[in-house]
Amino acid sequence: MAQEVKTAVIGLGSMGYGMALSCLKVGHRTWGLDINPDAVQRFQDAGGEGGGLPGDLDALVVVVLNAAQTEAVLFGEGGAVANLPKGAVVISCATVPPAFARDMEARCAEAGVHYLDAPISGGAAKAAEGALSVMASGTAAAFAAARPVLDACAQTVFELGDAAGPGSAMKSVNQLLAGVHIAAMGEALTFGMTQGIAPAQFVEVISQCAGTSWMLENRAPHVVEGDYTPRSQINIWPKDLGIVLDVAKSAGFSAPITAAALQQYMVAVGMGLGGEDDAAIAKVYARNVGLTLPGGDT
Repeated sequence: MAQEVKTAVIGLGSMGYGMALSCLKVGHRTWGLDINPDAVQRFQDAGGEGGGLPGDLDALVVVVLNAAQTEAVLFGEGGAVANLPKGAVVISCATVPPAFARDMEARCAEAGVHYLDAPISGGAAKAAEGALSVMASGTAAAFAAARPVLDACAQTVFELGDAAGPGSAMKSVNQLLAGVHIAAMGEALTFGMTQGIAPAQFVEVISQCAGTSWMLENRAPHVVEGDYTPRSQINIWPKDLGIVLDVAKSAGFSAPITAAALQQYMVAVGMGLGGEDDAAIAKVYARNVGLTLPGGDT
């Protein structure tokens, strides 16, 4: 059994819930917090702790949507950092700009709290299996304090630097590729339909050819099944690709393919698809050319 630590996870969405369960499975005493009381109750029913944060936490895992929510959780009214003991660690998993991660690290250090810049990748299923990839950067002390939680939640931990920032930078690179690959999947699948290639046949063939990607193999079956239950929402991509473009702009770097993909996600949000699985990007292309997707979506 892994070393027991007192852990709290703030944000019990698809990723945070899986991470909280993974901590429970290895014997950590784990608190779960979320603005959705049903999510908290679900976690308590699974054996987790509810209520407020205890005053003797070892690790706080923040799995919220964005930088604004991360800052509010840590330093807003009733923020968690003020109530953490010296030597505790904040493990920050949201996709945020590298400069923001560096600022959070500095503010946590002022309070005597370690900060690990630790964006995650792998999806809800791997979160629940304790098999995420973590792109992490921080001090040696932050890594040491976070290790029991990382061991519970991650299959692979990439140690990318001894200060916050590189972890978030690498996550931006990952999100550039992931967002573009999902949009490309939707474009290729619907292009194939215009040529008489059924979505199921597309998946069967392309998944075994050079044009495949992990995102294609993971998301295209959702289109085939006509199932847009949100494992990862369309709404994530305007935020994440927006971060990519902001970082690119600060570096004087042009990212035209990212910008084109972002526009497709913005169209999807405008169509009312923001809360659907991000495989629903295919609906943008289907609507434009009058195609009917499996399940009757156009």
